[in-house]
Amino acid sequence: MDIKSTKHRIIIGAAQNMEKLQDNSIELVVTSPPYPMIKMWDEIMAKQNPDIQFALNQDEGTKAFELMHLELDKVWSEIKRVLIPGGFACINIGDATRTINGEFALYPNHSRIIAAFQKLGISNLPNIIWRKQTNVPNKFMGSGMLPSGAYVTLEHEWILVFRKGSKRQFKSEHQKLKRKESSFFWEERNIWFSDMWDLKGTRQKMDNSKTRKRSAAFPFELPYRLINMYSLQGDTILDPFLGTGTTTLAAIASNRNSIGYEIDPIFFNIITDNINSTSLSFYNTIIQDRIDRHIKFIAERKSDKKKKPIKHYNENLKSPVMTRQETNIKFHFIKEVIQEKPSIIKARYTQANPNIISEEDRIPSDEPLQILIDF
Repeated sequence: MDIKSTKHRIIIGAAQNMEKLQDNSIELVVTSPPYPMIKMWDEIMAKQNPDIQFALNQDEGTKAFELMHLELDKVWSEIKRVLIPGGFACINIGDATRTINGEFALYPNHSRIIAAFQKLGISNLPNIIWRKQTNVPNKFMGSGMLPSGAYVTLEHEWILVFRKGSKRQFKSEHQKLKRKESSFFWEERNIWFSDMWDLKGTRQKMDNSKTRKRSAAFPFELPYRLINMYSLQGDTILDPFLGTGTTTLAAIASNRNSIGYEIDPIFFNIITDNINSTSLSFYNTIIQDRIDRHIKFIAERKSDKKKKPIKHYNENLKSPVMTRQETNIKFHFIKEVIQEKPSIIKARYTQANPNIISEEDRIPSDEPLQILIDF
């Protein structure tokens, strides 16, 4: 059942028409689109439809908002086509606030996207609120301490979770075993499947001013969690708004294949540079850290005499586990990541830790796992 390699494809083009992808070929979508009515995205959105810029010039905020979402709707329609039955789509989106013609208003991107998916017949499941930490001291908006003039701040974004059809079916013994090997730990489930996530955002270090203006990469931990929650090892992950390539990195770390669409050709070299410059130690630290945290959790659990004895054991990890569903978990360390072609990256794996993680590269096991790509 070992998956010895994965393939990661980068496609420069608009995701409104993903003709290179077959129907029912993608198990999971993880993405963060341009946020309608956030100024940094105006230019890229207006290039899709010049009427958007015209509406903004005419101070028609509501019209511009809808026109922007009509372009995103084309992508959501393509996602419905390429997702397998039972496949998931996880969309990171933030609402927008903007003053148009002297009027300050909220533009609810998350609810507009939910409505679009429901119109396509794709079910919205319980969503996640990503609470973004901020250190800004004067973060309120409006008239200070005077009533009837201030506005609450937006300190969160949404991770919208959708599923195409009913539950994914695993009928063959091969599928069932792959599902078991892709399981996560009991203690991880209790954190990951909360509807409130506290994750730090990630800063960008880009020399190109144009790319800096329109990049808003999410932290590595966000797609990494979602990929492990909603897909199996060997599945294919799609990001139709690839940006700097964080979803690709998370797919490599998770032993999944990936395909990324990016409309801006400026980003192609940034994506490939990010992938090629990410060390094997980065990936393998993440994997080893999950194992170490589990072993520490089990030790603490065993030391608590009030807790029931742990009855299950994982032979692959040589460790007790909380439930029978965890007894087949298998991790694959990254052996090498190579660029086979300009737009094709291949990752090779081994089940044994290749011992390439130096002490200075390791993440202290007592720190929260909030690993960031800091490009």
